[in-house]
Amino acid sequence: MSAPRVTIDRRDRTRQLRLAKDAMDRDWADPGLDLEAVAARAGYSRYHFIRAFKEVYGETPGQYLTHRRIERAEECLRGADLSVTEICHLVGFSSLGTFSARFKPRTGLAPSEYRAKHVGRGAALIPGCYALFWAGGFPRRDRNSGEAP
Repeated sequence: MSAPRVTIDRRDRTRQLRLAKDAMDRDWADPGLDLEAVAARAGYSRYHFIRAFKEVYGETPGQYLTHRRIERAEECLRGADLSVTEICHLVGFSSLGTFSARFKPRTGLAPSEYRAKHVGRGAALIPGCYALFWAGGFPRRDRNSGEAP
């Protein structure tokens, strides 16, 4: 005898996906954001979550997260006085190579080329310390050693 099949109302499914998307919108800068945990919170297996998310939003959760991070990187490149590497880490990428490889196909320019083309358009540059603080603060330091964890 097989287990009874559980059906989820379409509205409940959309609501759960929206909650998962909200979690990604909130935590997009965290390089350790675990899509499997986001899927579980939404009541999906990882693979079912990917399929359902793409069906509703037109892109996979990973693509959506990359899109959000690149959008934020564009803002920082236009307006923050930070290096490309600092921006890469600030927006949630753990590797400059991966960041550059994802950035160029979306914008048509390498991050440094994008900055050169767009800097000075819009608001004045924001000092790096303010940009870091605004994006969630500075890395925590161990009080005893003075080193970041």
